[in-house]
Amino acid sequence: MTAEKDAYEVGLKKARAFFGRAEEVASTENFDYGIDLYLEGLNLSPDALEDGHLPLRKLALLRQDRGGKKPSMMEKMKRLKGKGPKEEMINAEYLLAKDPDNLQYAEAMLKAAVAGSFLRTAEWLALFVFDANRAADKPSFATYILLKDCFVKMKMFTRAVNACEHALKLKPKDDALRDELRDLSASMTMEKGKYGKTNDFRDSIRDKESQDKLHRQEYAIKNEDDKKQAVLDAQKKIQAGEVTVTNILALADALFAMGSAEGDEEGVRVLRNAHEQSKDFTFLKRLGEFRLKKLKNQMRQLNKQIAKEQDNETLKNQFKQVQKQLDEVELEHYKKCQENYPTDLKMKYEYGRCLVKAKQFDAAIPMLQEAQKDPRLRVLSMDKMGICFLLKGWLEDATEIFEEALKNCINKESAVAKNIRYNLARSYELRKMIDEALKVYRKLAQSDFSYKDVGQRIDKLRKNVTN
Repeated sequence: MTAEKDAYEVGLKKARAFFGRAEEVASTENFDYGIDLYLEGLNLSPDALEDGHLPLRKLALLRQDRGGKKPSMMEKMKRLKGKGPKEEMINAEYLLAKDPDNLQYAEAMLKAAVAGSFLRTAEWLALFVFDANRAADKPSFATYILLKDCFVKMKMFTRAVNACEHALKLKPKDDALRDELRDLSASMTMEKGKYGKTNDFRDSIRDKESQDKLHRQEYAIKNEDDKKQAVLDAQKKIQAGEVTVTNILALADALFAMGSAEGDEEGVRVLRNAHEQSKDFTFLKRLGEFRLKKLKNQMRQLNKQIAKEQDNETLKNQFKQVQKQLDEVELEHYKKCQENYPTDLKMKYEYGRCLVKAKQFDAAIPMLQEAQKDPRLRVLSMDKMGICFLLKGWLEDATEIFEEALKNCINKESAVAKNIRYNLARSYELRKMIDEALKVYRKLAQSDFSYKDVGQRIDKLRKNVTN
């Protein structure tokens, strides 16, 4: 083992303690604390792609789906710079985790990763930025140039040529860039002859075969050729007689990843046929997950359109219809999941959460009580259960549950804790316990004045007290 690889493994071993804790915290929807823990681990092992960067990206997207706020102006100012490449990358990743669609943060992270020679992370980021820019309504010439330069520094000339070609499509009369493309093409020809001949640890991670596999990972952004190849690879295994649950799921996932109506239809057919033949619920579970993901993507796209056309009532009505469909599909999906996995407390929590949204409080409470037995779900389950009692009009019970939930919060400034404080204050307010309600609202306002309608409620309660 080389000294460089040895140092990498040592750092990764230490970082995994933080990554494990981050995953545990994220499972309780304490997303902000989870982000902090992932970044603590990445500070120890900045090139930990599979263990750190990819699961953090997944957490960030989940946080966004659940309505997580974008970074504040203060956070942006604090995180815009760093003392060196590693700190710059981690600061940019913090901002990207809180605003996953912001390409500027991804570009800043990419620059820092290249400067710090965090090559596995840099390549993943470069492919992410490339696909995001290519899919944009107005692709950025400057972004393609940045990608070209980064790929050159990483000695990935095939990718550099691709980025350069896309830049030339935007500025076809740029003679200097055309000359550079010619030089890069020559370097690309030399590069193709070198695959499989490297021995150094850092060189080997750029080996074509290993990188192709890496970027077929679940959370990596793939280009069209990668997607088609993933389908072919999965089909070959099935045709060779390797008809296992894992291989069937891999084929369905590859088909869904194509992003086409034909791919979606074929993926659904594969899963339905597998379930009919085996009666294994695993296949229906994956089908439900796909439907939920597709509906959430529709909502995200509609949200973006509404932000641009705020007076468009048609878009707003479409959003409501998709939201209603999502709630119905989610409720049915988790109902089946908890029936088929009766000992899985996470499924009971998810089903209970959906029942609360559907205002089926009496059905939700037993599910949430069961879910509390999992320490990772205890606080979240108590919060949702408190809402059930609150909306049923059992105000004293709701107050007691919210008070207990707040005591059990590890991080009193987390998004979960803020929500519990708000619900606790609401229960006090409804019980006409004005002093107690004001105290909790004020505590919340002191840490996050813009949280929901806290400011308005404080003004209203103070006015009533005066009168």
